[in-house]
Amino acid sequence: MAIKKVTRKGKAKEAEIEKKDQRWHVRNRITLVFGSNEEEDLETYVYGEQSVDFKTVKFHQAKSKAIEEILDNCIDEFYRGHVTEVHTYLSDDKKTVTVEDNGIGILLKKVDAVYTEFRTGSKFKDEDTDKKGFLTRTLGQNGLGAAATCLTSDTFKVRVRHYNSKKEQAFTYTDGALKIKKTRPKPFKGHSGVKVEVVLAKEVYKNNIINKELLRKRIIDLAYNNPGLAFYFNTQKYHYKKGLFELAQRIDGKSAQSLGEIAYIYETTSEKTRKKAKGKIDISISLTIDNNSEERERFIAFVNSTPTFDGGFHQDRFKRLFINALKTKLERPAKKEKITLSDNDILTGLTFIYGITMPNPRFESQTKRKLVKDLQLEKALEKFMKSNMDKWIRKNKDYLDLIMERGRARHKFQELKDAAKKGRKQKKQRVEKLLDANERKDRLKCSLFICEGDSAIGGLRSSRDKVLQGGIALKGKPMNVSQASIKDILNNQEFSDIMAAIGLTIGEPVDWKRIRFSKIIFLADSDVDGGHINTLLTNFFFTFWPELFTKRSIQLAKAPLFEVVTDKGVEFVETDGQLEKLKKNKNIKIKEIMRNKGLGEMSPEAWNYVMARENYTVLEVDNGKSARQMLEVCFGKDSAPRKELLIDHESNKISIQHGGGVTKKKKTKKKKR
Repeated sequence: MAIKKVTRKGKAKEAEIEKKDQRWHVRNRITLVFGSNEEEDLETYVYGEQSVDFKTVKFHQAKSKAIEEILDNCIDEFYRGHVTEVHTYLSDDKKTVTVEDNGIGILLKKVDAVYTEFRTGSKFKDEDTDKKGFLTRTLGQNGLGAAATCLTSDTFKVRVRHYNSKKEQAFTYTDGALKIKKTRPKPFKGHSGVKVEVVLAKEVYKNNIINKELLRKRIIDLAYNNPGLAFYFNTQKYHYKKGLFELAQRIDGKSAQSLGEIAYIYETTSEKTRKKAKGKIDISISLTIDNNSEERERFIAFVNSTPTFDGGFHQDRFKRLFINALKTKLERPAKKEKITLSDNDILTGLTFIYGITMPNPRFESQTKRKLVKDLQLEKALEKFMKSNMDKWIRKNKDYLDLIMERGRARHKFQELKDAAKKGRKQKKQRVEKLLDANERKDRLKCSLFICEGDSAIGGLRSSRDKVLQGGIALKGKPMNVSQASIKDILNNQEFSDIMAAIGLTIGEPVDWKRIRFSKIIFLADSDVDGGHINTLLTNFFFTFWPELFTKRSIQLAKAPLFEVVTDKGVEFVETDGQLEKLKKNKNIKIKEIMRNKGLGEMSPEAWNYVMARENYTVLEVDNGKSARQMLEVCFGKDSAPRKELLIDHESNKISIQHGGGVTKKKKTKKKKR
C-alpha cells in the first residue's frame, strides 16, 4: 500500500541538529547515568551504634551514585587482590568527600582519560581471568562512573601513587574538568594507591551536601560484603570477618541464622575467542525470623557489593525456590487440614540478607538497582537450595508450625468473614423458642437464661421477671465448637437461635449498643451432664466473643439439688455437703427432704429462689492465652493432652466439672430492681 503524500504550504522548518560534548551531556542529562536527580523517599535501613533501623529516608539517587562510583573502584582493586584498606572522610560542611585506598594505582599517563572521558577503563573484557584462572569479578563495567562524577563536580582532585613506576602525580579538575592542573610526577614514600577528593557541582545536583548517615551506611555495607577489607569513615573502623552473617546478627542476634554459603564453579567458552574459562559465583544467604511480625518479608540484597534496591532475578528466583520448598514440605499436613498456604504465610516476618559475587553481572541500568536474568546464576541458586534447604527445614520445625498456624488463622478469618455475612441475616430472624424480656428502651438491663431442656422453660416462665429476664432452652448438650467448622456452627439451629436472641454475630465483635441481653446466665441441672453443658457453652462464647468475659457478662446460676422442709420454712440446698451441714444444725427440725433430679422437677418455690437470687457466679478469665490453651486441651481434636489432664486431676482429686480451671468464678450481687 502506497504511503500518502502530505501537501504542505511553503518551506518546512528543519529540525536543528546539534552536537554536544560528553561534559554537557552528563551535566544536563545526569539521570541517564546516575538516576533520579530529585530527593525521594526510600524504604531502607540505616545503622545505629549496634543496631539496624528500618525506616523511610530521604534519598538522592544521583548524588549517592556519584560518590559510590569512587568507592566501587576501590572494591574492584580489592577483587584483584591489591587493596586491604579504604579510608573515607566527609568534611564538616558535608560537601567534600575524600576516598583513599592502598592499591597499586593507575598508570599516570592514563589518569586524564580515566577521569574525563567516557568508555575508558580496564574492565571491558568479559573474558579476563585472575591468577587462579577464574573470570574476574567487578562492579564497574561500562567506563562511565568515575568520569561522570568528575564531569559533574566543581572540584575533583586525584592523587595517584603508582606501585610499579614508584611515581606519584596529582591532578585537579575544576568545573567539570573545564580546567585541569597537574603536578609533575615524582617519587613517593609510603603506600601506593589512589586518593580522590570530590565536591559535587551545585549547578548539576541543585544541592551538593552529602547525606552523612547514608554515606556511612554505604561504607558499612561494603565492609559486611567484603570480609577482610578494612574500611574507615572519619577514622572510625569497620572490619567484619563473618561477612553478611554478622549483619544478620546485628539485625536480630537471637534469631539470626545462616541459610548457607556455596561457591558454584562452572566452565564457559568465549563466543569471540572460543577460549575456555572458569567462572565462580559465591552465594551467601542469612536470615532473621520475627515470629510476632505481621510485616511482609524484607530483602537486603547485594550483587558484587552493590545494593539492588529494586531487586531483580536473584531475589525473585530465590524467593520462589524458598517458598516452593516449604510448600512441598507442608503439602501433606495442609491437605489433611484442608487449608491452602499462601506465600505470605511463609515469608511474613523474615528478613533475608543476601550476597552474590559473580563475573559479569548485568543490570538494567548504570544505577545497578535491578539485576537481569543470568543462566549460570540460576543454576547456582538451584544448587544452593539443594545443598542447604533440607538442613534448614530440619532445624526450624517451630517455624513450620508457625506457617501452619498462619494458614489456619487466615482460613479461619475467611470463614469468620463469610460467617459474619450469614450471621447478620440470621440476627434478623425471629427466634421461635425465645422467651423474650419485655424491656424496650435499655436492653443492657436484660438477662438471658440458657436452660437445659424445654421442661425448664415452664418453671422459668412463671417465676421470672418478665421485663428484664428472658430464657431459651437447649436440646441436650450443645455442639463442641473446637471440633466443628464455622459452617457447621452456623447451621446449628440452637447456636443460631442463641446468637439471634442475644444479637451476636460470628466474625464480629460484640456491639454493646445493639446487644439485646448484657448478661448471659447458664442454668443447667446440678449433675455431671449439666457441668458439661456449662463448659461447652463457655467454650462457644469464649471462642468467638472473649470480651463478654471481660465485661463479666457470662454467669452461672446453680439450681438447688435439695428442697428441705423445716420447722422454720423451706431451705434450698445446692450440694450434698451443704445438706449434711444443715442436718447437723440443732436449731432446725427437718420435716422432709426432696431431691431434684433436674430443673424440670423443681417446685415453683425453687424456681422463684433461683430467679430472684441476689448473686450469680461470674465466669471471669484471668489470662486469655492460658484460657484458650486450656479450652483447646479440653475440647480440641488432640485427645492426648486431655487424657493427661484427666489423669492428673484424678490423682489430685480435683474436679474439672465446670471448666478445669480455665475460668475463675466469683460471686456478684444482682442489682435490685
